[in-house]
Amino acid sequence: MGKDSNIVHQYFRKEFDGMIILVKVNPIQWTGTELTLLPSGKVERRELEFGEDILEDLKVDGFEGASAMEFNLYLSGLVG
Repeated sequence: MGKDSNIVHQYFRKEFDGMIILVKVNPIQWTGTELTLLPSGKVERRELEFGEDILEDLKVDGFEGASAMEFNLYLSGLVG
């Protein structure tokens, strides 16, 4: 198995203005995915690159820990 297959991603969530933002962070390569769940039910997805301070930035911005299951249900389109 390669190094990439052993990564434990971290997940974060924030709700505001009727939207939910879910973020998956790869804490080794500092990359990730952001899902924005709009009030209309549409899910917008962005691939991101982060700096090493992203975990602190998310905390300051009011994000809380989230579950991998919630993130992946929205990502796969099974919820929404």
